[in-house]
Amino acid sequence: MDMINLTIDNRNVSVERGTSVLQAAARIGIKIPSLCYMKLEDLNIENKPGGCRVCVVEVEGRRNLAPACCTDVAEGMVVKTHSMRAIHARRTVVELILSDHPTDCLKCAKAGNCDLQSMAQYLGIREIHFEGEKSTFREDTSPAIIRELDKCIRCRRCEMMCNDIQSVGALSAINRGFNAVISPAFEMNLDHSVCTYCGQCVAVCPTGALTEKDNTGAVIRALSNPEKTVIVQTAPAVRAALGEEFGDEPGTLVTGKMAAALRRLGFNYVFDTDFAADLTILEEGTELLNRLTAFLGGDKDVKLPMLTSCCPAWVKFFEHQFPDLKDIPSSARSPQQMFGSIAKTYFADKIGVNRKDLVVVSIMPCVAKKYECSREEFSVNGNPDVDFALTTRELAQLINLANIDFKSLPDEDFDKPMGESTGAGVIFGTTGGVIEAAVRTAYEVFTGKQLSRLDFTELRGMEGLRHATIDFDGLPIHIGIAHGLGNARKLLEDIQQGKSQFHAIEIMSCPGGCIGGGGQPYHHGNAEILKKRQMALYREDTGKPIRKSHENPYITKLYEEFLGAPMSEKAHHLLHTEYFDRSK
Repeated sequence: MDMINLTIDNRNVSVERGTSVLQAAARIGIKIPSLCYMKLEDLNIENKPGGCRVCVVEVEGRRNLAPACCTDVAEGMVVKTHSMRAIHARRTVVELILSDHPTDCLKCAKAGNCDLQSMAQYLGIREIHFEGEKSTFREDTSPAIIRELDKCIRCRRCEMMCNDIQSVGALSAINRGFNAVISPAFEMNLDHSVCTYCGQCVAVCPTGALTEKDNTGAVIRALSNPEKTVIVQTAPAVRAALGEEFGDEPGTLVTGKMAAALRRLGFNYVFDTDFAADLTILEEGTELLNRLTAFLGGDKDVKLPMLTSCCPAWVKFFEHQFPDLKDIPSSARSPQQMFGSIAKTYFADKIGVNRKDLVVVSIMPCVAKKYECSREEFSVNGNPDVDFALTTRELAQLINLANIDFKSLPDEDFDKPMGESTGAGVIFGTTGGVIEAAVRTAYEVFTGKQLSRLDFTELRGMEGLRHATIDFDGLPIHIGIAHGLGNARKLLEDIQQGKSQFHAIEIMSCPGGCIGGGGQPYHHGNAEILKKRQMALYREDTGKPIRKSHENPYITKLYEEFLGAPMSEKAHHLLHTEYFDRSK
């Protein structure tokens, strides 16, 4: 490996050719402040546009200051990272940014999590020496994401996530000079664009320019209305991240405390989306086995590979970009929407509540779930199956607002029947988890034999693209896994070109899957946080008394009392959906 020797702040360092000055300094514990730069280790995510110029340093022999994030090291280079000249330039740059920035920090959604605010504090800026006209843009409110572009600092992190990582292409830099902004083409609204609402732009935005649409007010109104029965479901990834909002280490499981907090907030019933994840496996797994059986029987028109359909951002992605493949994904609804449909039929009948008086709230790691529950096909006469979706961050805000001491809460269980789940439901929250849960059930149903192992480690990991072959008692089942829509695109293009050899493919939009969702506590580019959340879900799975979806007794009872059988006419009506061509 070609190594480069240089000196940074009078310290010698040797790094690989192609390393930036910023990364070389980090190797020896020197932190150079930056705003636009972002790196997510192990997921090959790195943004170094050099646009903000906060990371400028002095390089001996160079007349101008150099942006450390996009200046590669050179042999014999001598760098000063914190000279008075560099500090003065950084303060000037940040003052200029602040001079064109709103001062509504008291009511900004990113207050306390704003990189610009933190940078101003770090640099000791107490007054702005520049005055003049401020750029003004209209606010854009979509079902899931709010854009307040007056707060945009043109760091282009969102553009990098949208284009380079997710390959969606909804955001780019448009206009020039004072009117430059990051926006969809022609400054159109997000809901008129190809945006999938994955929320990765929200997750990396350093200011309040991009935030999720806040539904906490609507939930508070529902909880305070005595005429409404309000129930809540919690997604698997939330329990592995919520504790971070209250000072816990990443990967701390807070399942029991979360259930306790939701009861104290006033929810009438506290349920678990993992129940609906088990239900999804019964429907999606049966659908996969039906397709495989038909294929093995010689039916050449069978749509293979079958793609998972749990992620609404991924669903919107293929509706926009690959509408010719809309018959390939499973028709099964996501666990969120299966839960809502069953809650407002089966459960509403059990407790004697009219559908319109039952309010279903979801706690999700995902911004796209807000959009998903607003889709017209998931409603009956205008009444949605899921009324409101809150992100993990919004739940933490609600808990704090209610003055609940989260860390001192006792562990409590979910309510029955829709709170009982298996380990297979828990691992839905991480990349590889949905297909592993499906394999546990599909193998036993297909072969009639009991699995000798339940941990399919070959399906696990954090690589963006993975593949494995599972032996179904002599029948090799080829499985593909992708997380991040850019990786998904590669698999979809193979299908279009007739190159895919997979029988089933799992796709999740966000890095790491739902654990890295756009509504989770901000991980600030730290991949170790995602890994710890992932391992937490596998720990909970291991500790569950039942680890296969088809062995959940409450799912069995649901079919016996209400649905009949997986893929029955009633199950298809309530638990399945259709997809649309949005390419126009």
